Amino acid sequence: MIVYAVDTGGEYIDLAESQRRYPSGQRSIYLNITNRCPCACTFCLRGMKRMAAETSLWLKREPKVSEVLEELEAVPWPLINEVVFCGFGEPTMRLSDMVTILHRLRQEHPAVKTRVNTTGLSDLIYQRDTAADFAGGILDTISISLNASNAARYLELTRSQFGERSYEAMLAFAQRCKAYVPDVVMTVVDQVENPAEITACRELCEARGLRLRVRAYEAN
Repeated sequence: MIVYAVDTGGEYIDLAESQRRYPSGQRSIYLNITNRCPCACTFCLRGMKRMAAETSLWLKREPKVSEVLEELEAVPWPLINEVVFCGFGEPTMRLSDMVTILHRLRQEHPAVKTRVNTTGLSDLIYQRDTAADFAGGILDTISISLNASNAARYLELTRSQFGERSYEAMLAFAQRCKAYVPDVVMTVVDQVENPAEITACRELCEARGLRLRVRAYEAN
């Protein structure tokens, strides 16, 4: 699926099914544009979640921007309060395409919130400062996977292809995003880390002027 919704039980469903189950009320939709990711997180659902073929987030191929925009034309926009880039891959692997879609969303649906869920490693992917790509008011929230309070633990969990330098690069990216994105959120998974580690993550974020959100672990 390219465009999907999430049921209250964590099931990924297409928009037709979402409308059938919930004919009224606001909801978020998610854009799944790539399978590629620079990390292989030990807790990632990519390798654990079993899904039926018709509701799988695994893409047989990456959709063209035109195909994503075509699917968005069929979205029931009066029911949508947020569009989130989040699939089984890292959305910034297609940074330019994602920014193009964000500009179109802001132009055509200015009241709808936009969010990107990311590893925060796009500076390493492209070997440049990428935070400014989100300039122009196209993005309301960027949610960055902090995962741990130190580089060694981070690498143990994420197995990033960029090694230990990933951690400081991710934090630096987060701080630079504050100049372009109103809401910069760092996340850690509750059942992956113990309370002491979560406290350490919160203190690290506070010291850097960042906000931490502890998110629930999604099992298969």
